[in-house]
Amino acid sequence: MIKNRREYLFFYDVTDANPNGDPMDENRPRIDEEVGICFVTDTRLKRVIRDELADMGEEIFIREERKEDGKLKTKEELLDLYNNGDYNEIIRRCIDIRLFGGTFAVGDNAKSFTGPVQFKFGRSLHKVSVKLVKGTTVMPSKEGKGQGTMTDFYIIPYGLFCFYGIANEKAAKDTELKDDDLKKMTEAMWKGIKESTDVISRSKFGHMPRLLIEIIYKENTKTHMGELNRLVSIKKPETLDELAIRDIEEIELDFSKLKKVVEEYKDKIEKIYYAVDKRLKFAEGSEVENIFEGIPLEKFPWLAE
Repeated sequence: MIKNRREYLFFYDVTDANPNGDPMDENRPRIDEEVGICFVTDTRLKRVIRDELADMGEEIFIREERKEDGKLKTKEELLDLYNNGDYNEIIRRCIDIRLFGGTFAVGDNAKSFTGPVQFKFGRSLHKVSVKLVKGTTVMPSKEGKGQGTMTDFYIIPYGLFCFYGIANEKAAKDTELKDDDLKKMTEAMWKGIKESTDVISRSKFGHMPRLLIEIIYKENTKTHMGELNRLVSIKKPETLDELAIRDIEEIELDFSKLKKVVEEYKDKIEKIYYAVDKRLKFAEGSEVENIFEGIPLEKFPWLAE
């Protein structure tokens, strides 16, 4: 089980795509209308992680599995695959339950595991606009009577998103979360956004991971910085309106606020792992090496694999 608390900052951007459609609102991107900020649910990020972990050969419990008749298996039927609902067996075999927990309410045999890893909603670091794209299909429908049908879908032209997460060593005791599980999770976050078949679709194509930071605290540290997403911002030319941002190279990440807080906590931090995209730009003094100066810093080992 893990013994060190972790914090995560994960940045990715979206170009001409729908980062997380709302099925209750015509699948439009989710917008905080009062401030014009786009957001992505933690569930969406966890789905990307789960799908990529499955591609990596890991066993996932929250998955789509169909029966011979084509219908999806129920949770009860999935539980039967694990010694008739043996929760210890589920934890042993399923990395997503060890990471994110789960609730199993089947008959009288109910159980709930709090996930050691939790993410806040990802939010764009600038205002975004929503565009409706219209088109036609070549193949007619029955109702079309020989003509192609109209299609439409929603996108945002561009958005840079920031997710904040934490891995709690206390909750890890219940799900037996291991250090190796977290290593696989960070790899799945980065590679899943970039290459997952779940992301590479018409609405999701155009996602790119830009920066991932894992902050590992020293053993027995009972505190952490918290709300790291509120300590980051972007810098842009004064002549560039937020709604007109279209590429990662038009803006810079500003970590000046984060740097001040890191200084207060650096004696509690054991190590930093990170991955950074070569097109990402930092404001002066905000480079990763500068923000975590004096703290052991290393790129994620899986980057070289």
